[in-house]
Amino acid sequence: MNAPRHPREAYLLAIIFILNLIEFLQTGMIVFCAGPIMGEIGASPEEFTLITATYAVVAIAAIAIMSWLVERLGWRLFVQSSVTLFVLGAVICGTSTGFIQFLVGRAVMGMGGAAFMTSSRLLINLMPPSPRRFLGIKVFASALTIGIGMAPWLASIFVESGHWNGIFMLLSVMAVLAFVLAQVALPTDLAPTDQRTEAHPWTLLVMSAGCFLCLITILRASYDFYTDTPPFLLSIFLGTIAVSIFVHHQMKHERPILSIKRLVQPRYLSGLAVFTACYIVLGANGYMLPMLLQRGLGFPWETVGYVEAAGLIVTLPVFWIVALIIPKRPAPLKFYLGGFGALALSGWLLMRITPEASLWIDVLPAIAVYGVFIILVMSTTALHTFSDLQRDEMAFNHGQQVKNMMSQFGVAFGIAVAALSTQWRFSMHLDALSAHFNSGDAVFTQTAGLLSEQFFSSQGAQTSQLIMATLVQQLNQQAVLVSSLDYFALLALCGLLMCVVMSVQRVLK
Repeated sequence: MNAPRHPREAYLLAIIFILNLIEFLQTGMIVFCAGPIMGEIGASPEEFTLITATYAVVAIAAIAIMSWLVERLGWRLFVQSSVTLFVLGAVICGTSTGFIQFLVGRAVMGMGGAAFMTSSRLLINLMPPSPRRFLGIKVFASALTIGIGMAPWLASIFVESGHWNGIFMLLSVMAVLAFVLAQVALPTDLAPTDQRTEAHPWTLLVMSAGCFLCLITILRASYDFYTDTPPFLLSIFLGTIAVSIFVHHQMKHERPILSIKRLVQPRYLSGLAVFTACYIVLGANGYMLPMLLQRGLGFPWETVGYVEAAGLIVTLPVFWIVALIIPKRPAPLKFYLGGFGALALSGWLLMRITPEASLWIDVLPAIAVYGVFIILVMSTTALHTFSDLQRDEMAFNHGQQVKNMMSQFGVAFGIAVAALSTQWRFSMHLDALSAHFNSGDAVFTQTAGLLSEQFFSSQGAQTSQLIMATLVQQLNQQAVLVSSLDYFALLALCGLLMCVVMSVQRVLK
């Protein structure tokens, strides 16, 4: 007997795919191109930090009120309104000539696009309860893997061609397609008035302010943590208090915007912690891989994009293999050990990189193994985190919202951790290397002599200035390289520690 189908299943699956693809493409492309975008809009790293924090906080707030909006607008109008805001924000970003305009654009994009991944996952539940829903999950996960894999390649093409704003044009075209599909595939039903959640705008504002305070403080820590530690700790404390007020209010209220009380279950909370850790790694690696390959090893953006994409696209076949195994052998331990073991192996391979490394022989396998980690851990966690919530539709929906709110925080936090650790290690290594930056050092003298022979015939009197500029550039490049290797050594250690944690825990089993 054939399983029941949604009357417009093909269109529904298409919009599920596109919405999730947009989410992971935009996140990957903008993190990958952070440096070039800063140059184009004339933003300092501190100003780009503000952009990152603003987008994350707007996204968190937008995801929090998603169910409230769907109850009152219906799925079709909600998705189409979200797409409209997203496209408007993308147009503002794509035409930006300065920091303020780009900041406004990213905020508007966050209002509309933040809920794309959550919407994509919850739309699967519009399909009749049957094995057909697993097809929706496969489509959802395929969009995730393709987005992660394609983002660096597409971003590098736009950067190398000199059309960085093509990133936002591409996202806009895809979003318009989602708008059209929503008109065909999505229902317009509204929730009964007596079943609707309440908005709680003041507590939502408190939560947003707390998240912003925490994020902007953490993101700015890479610039002034060591000089302003007490204000840093105070800001984190106040931000945490604000978020705690929101959580306490939601747990006590009879009609909360997020039914957090129903989510206080060991399995869900454990899965949420693993998901958050994964998104922290995604944010940190999204920041560190381009730094290692472009600034540390000196490869051009386009080449870096090709290699990252070639390595990460392995996530697609890995997911389909996992999808074949899970229904027959769903026990998660083997996937967790394999996934976190792959993370440790990826870190170990990258921490051994030398300036003479080949991108295709030395770097590509490490990125591919990192892709294996993403799929094994995230798909396994998705399966087991929500298993106890399947029969409670509201708890399931709100659980997805909270998980994706944490994903926004996790990615921004990962970028901050990577930036902070890199700055710390860069300063240490730069000081150590600078000790050899004098005429009494044999390596310095030899290198200067080789550069003198290379430049003298063509540059004449400017030779000494060129030699010094080249040596300073090489000094900074070596410091970036070594500090990047320190990060990947830490990543390898974290992978091993997580293997131990997942071996001894008894909740996700």
